[in-house]
Amino acid sequence: FMLRQHVLKLYRNFLRAIREVPDQENRTELFHWTRSDFKNNKHHTDEYTIKMLILHGERQLKNLKQTVALSR
Repeated sequence: FMLRQHVLKLYRNFLRAIREVPDQENRTELFHWTRSDFKNNKHHTDEYTIKMLILHGERQLKNLKQTVALSR
């Protein structure tokens, strides 16, 4: 239950970060990439695997935010 909330929060944070991307084409591409990535990994049930995917996602989100900040 707690992991599910964490994943949903991470997904929402990705969508918020993507909204800040200035170029519409890049925004659309990032949205589709994010959606497919989360969809492709939703079958995982092992708690350790989910935690590792969350950590990977948080790193990716941090990189995305830094890239968006630099592009402004």
